Amino acid sequence: MIDTVFSLDKSFHILIVDDGSPDGTAELVKASQKQYPGTLFLMERSGKLGLGTAYIAGFEWGLARSYQYFIEMDADFSHSPSDLARLYEACHTNGADVSVGSRYVKGGRLENWPYNRVLLSYGASMYVRCITWMQVKDPTAGFVCYTRPVLEAIDLHKIHFVGYAFQIEMKFATTSLGFKIKEIPITFTDRLEGSSKMSRGIIKEAIWGVLQMRLLSLCSSYRKRL
Repeated sequence: MIDTVFSLDKSFHILIVDDGSPDGTAELVKASQKQYPGTLFLMERSGKLGLGTAYIAGFEWGLARSYQYFIEMDADFSHSPSDLARLYEACHTNGADVSVGSRYVKGGRLENWPYNRVLLSYGASMYVRCITWMQVKDPTAGFVCYTRPVLEAIDLHKIHFVGYAFQIEMKFATTSLGFKIKEIPITFTDRLEGSSKMSRGIIKEAIWGVLQMRLLSLCSSYRKRL
C-alpha cells in the first residue's frame, strides 16, 4: 500500500497508526521510512484502542501540523489508491467539505462480495439513513476526505464510538454542523490482504449507538454536544 500510494501522480503523505500489531507492521513501516523520508510517518500506540481512536489520533496529529486535507482509508486494498485524487479534488476543487468514497451512489459498486455480505452492508446503510435522516447513501463508508475546518469544528474527544459506528458518528456530526458532504462513486473490492475485525460487539455498538445518537440529537442540542 505504501509503495502504491507513493507511485501515484498526485503527491500524498502517509501516517500509519499501529496499535502494537503482532504482525510486524511497525518494523516494516520504519524500514520504509528510509526510502520515503519526510512523507511516511508512524504513530505507535500500546494495545488495541479501537478503530475510532486511531483515526482521531491521526486527525489530531495532522491538525497539529499544516495539513489541510485528511483522507482515511483501509490498507487492505478494499479501497483503491487510484481514487485518492478523486476524493481530494471533490474537496479542493469542487466545494465539498467532506467527500465520501461511496458504494451506493450511481457508478459505485461492490466487487467479489458474497450475496449475504452485500445484503448486510446495504441493509446497514438503509438502517442508518432511516434512523438519522442523513442524506448520505453510504454512511458506513470508511474511505473519506475531511477538510481542516470540519475537523477543527468537531470536538473529536466527544466522538465516543470506537468501532465501525465511528464512521457514522463522524458523518452525523459533519451534517449536524452544516457542512457539505459529497459522495464519489468507487468500486469497493473484497479485501486482498488481512482479515476482517468485525465482531458482535462492533455490530451491537452500531445498532444501538445509532439509535442513541439520534435520540440524543432530538432530546438535546447535538450541536452544543459537538
